Amino acid sequence: MILEATNQPTLIVIGGPTAVGKTAYAIEAAKKFNTSIISADSRQFYKEMRIGTAFPSEEELAAVKHYFVGHLSIGQYYSISKFEQDVLRLLPTLFAESPVVIMTGGSGLYLDAVCKGIDDLPDPDLNIRQQVIELYENEGIEALRRRLRHLDPVFYNTNDLANHKRMMRALEVCLQTGKPYSEHLTQSSRKRDFNIQRYYLNRPREVLFNRINRRVDQMMADGLLEEAKSLYKYKGTNALNTVGYKEMFDYMEGKMTMEEAVEKIKVNTRRYAKRQITWFKREYEEILL
Repeated sequence: MILEATNQPTLIVIGGPTAVGKTAYAIEAAKKFNTSIISADSRQFYKEMRIGTAFPSEEELAAVKHYFVGHLSIGQYYSISKFEQDVLRLLPTLFAESPVVIMTGGSGLYLDAVCKGIDDLPDPDLNIRQQVIELYENEGIEALRRRLRHLDPVFYNTNDLANHKRMMRALEVCLQTGKPYSEHLTQSSRKRDFNIQRYYLNRPREVLFNRINRRVDQMMADGLLEEAKSLYKYKGTNALNTVGYKEMFDYMEGKMTMEEAVEKIKVNTRRYAKRQITWFKREYEEILL
């Protein structure tokens, strides 16, 4: 534990890849500073997704007060901007109790939203969203590319044109605001009225990958398949477009065997962990466990 003590209101941010040990580390840090934990794991927001998101255990939740864990139901709409607003409203209360607050999670965008602010994008118009969904479902990804090439050539020429969800969101904003999506992405970091210390946890790659494999095996033993079955009717929601659930849905639909599904969860989780590390390396100080 190398986190710095402070008398000024300070948000200590603990990021890192999945299965690295963020929950245990954050709890020890919270005990050290006699404070609370804000979860920025966007999938742990949903109370129905306990096994597949490695929810903190009942003992861990009892050891330290946690916020934004299981506070939503799978059908509820939530956004990064809403999370930013909710956390900023909560922090003055927490800082009145302790000069240090811990925020942890593997969702880099959610952590950055609190630390730096996010682009001022409108909440989606559900009618426009449905139009975009139908365009994609009826005409495919090439239809999204054509519309964006016309409405926002800057975005079209500078972004991943294989990421249909990002293109769908960009197209929604274009249609809703009448302005190119790229024009909304010029905002600089917002000044916060509290100090911020940012760290990310890491382990030697072989150790991390072994932890990921063991976690997946434990999730299966704990009932991930049964949890996925209970959520199948919601499979089209963004929350369930997540490693673990996607593969279980594929198994349930006969697209692969159980053995193949479990192995794919492990492979996809390891890939996701590598992307998380790349994200955190940009601006976070590494703590090697």
